[in-house]
Amino acid sequence: MKPPRLAGEHFALHVANTRFTDLPAVAIRAAKIFILDSFGVGVAGGTALGASQLRDAALSWGSGADAAVWGTGMRLPAPNAALVNAFQMHNQEYDCVHEGAVLHPMATILPAAMAWAERKGGVRGSDLLTAVAVGVNISTGLGVATRSGLRFFRPATTGGFGAAAAVAHLARLNPEQMLSTFGLHYAQSSGTMQPHVEGSIALPMQVGFNSRAALSAVDLAGMGLTGPRDVFEGPFGYLRLFEGEWDLTDVLATLNKTWRVTELSHKPYPAGRGTHGGIEGVIVLRDRHHFAAADIAHITVEGPPLIARLCGRPATPDMTPTHARLSTPFSIAQTLLHGVIDLTHYRGAALHDAEALALAAKVEVVTDGSGDPNALAPQSVTVLLHNGGEHVWHATEMLASPARPLSRDQHIAKFHRCWEFASEGLGWERRDRLIEMVDGLEKMEDVRELSDQMRV
Repeated sequence: MKPPRLAGEHFALHVANTRFTDLPAVAIRAAKIFILDSFGVGVAGGTALGASQLRDAALSWGSGADAAVWGTGMRLPAPNAALVNAFQMHNQEYDCVHEGAVLHPMATILPAAMAWAERKGGVRGSDLLTAVAVGVNISTGLGVATRSGLRFFRPATTGGFGAAAAVAHLARLNPEQMLSTFGLHYAQSSGTMQPHVEGSIALPMQVGFNSRAALSAVDLAGMGLTGPRDVFEGPFGYLRLFEGEWDLTDVLATLNKTWRVTELSHKPYPAGRGTHGGIEGVIVLRDRHHFAAADIAHITVEGPPLIARLCGRPATPDMTPTHARLSTPFSIAQTLLHGVIDLTHYRGAALHDAEALALAAKVEVVTDGSGDPNALAPQSVTVLLHNGGEHVWHATEMLASPARPLSRDQHIAKFHRCWEFASEGLGWERRDRLIEMVDGLEKMEDVRELSDQMRV
């Protein structure tokens, strides 16, 4: 009797056999939306803390000009370009997310796929769209199969398998080579939750490390080197060691039917996704009841345990930008003081603003007792005023999730705002040209044209 097919074998067949013609229109549309969104946040991230230092370090890690670093005039060897662009995409917590998987899949996938495509040349837009779709299926499939809370940083660890799948698809590896790619990538997988706890800049670096590792794994597998086969379910496999409890039954049964790129959520605010319910809630309540920051006695944000774990941290005078973006109290305070929350509110002097810190001290994040360790919703916000007034907001779905998506105008407005943070020299003509290119991506003959629009 033939033994059951391994999960890695299922995934490898999916990656190898999927073609652009297999993608439904809704998946193609979603892939375009989040490719453009990802380019925008990646360009903006080039001016954030740590980006210039990482680029300078990468220049010393070997010579080569395979691929562009977005928002700059720099070119690097493909693996290093993937690392830097992935870091830039995730370093401001503005990149798209799959809520059920608790994962930012595009941050590893798109930088790796674009770096490989630039090195190779002649990669069509339809192939990039397909690579993104299968990569998202792999990484988010692993994420939604998990029944345990976060122990490792899933956007890096699980995200890396999605990047490996996307690059392997572009490289046209056969199923056996793709299975080896997963094994060779697993040998390089990294990323714990400790940088998240400490608000360390190593957090987005972990995303970059795994994006870079994806190219190495594909290159090695393409040369005939093999990795372990039972990568995911084996006695020392990824799911057992990194996640703990899982059930892949539904994921494997729907691999060629469910396109999880359609399940992605925008980040409407440049902060951890767990902060978004609180941010939206205070905006809605302020606009509805016309109170000012000075009127507030206390704010309570209630939701699943994960939002308190990830984003319930207090604001402190010496906090890092990473810590601030993952602080619901600080994010709510900045929103109330400025009317909106923007990338500028997590940079420079804004991090140490005494008024924001004092207002943040009035915000409390509590759990609703939910037993789901990976849920981000529902969330509720209660605002108590000094005059005794009490106002409550509740949402079962997060803003910019598939159930409440951004409009085209909102999506483009976010992209425009990100472009404003790019280094000088990109210009509005290139911005608008990039939008047009992504809109017609399936017709593009060489995706290197996309990177050309993001170079100074």
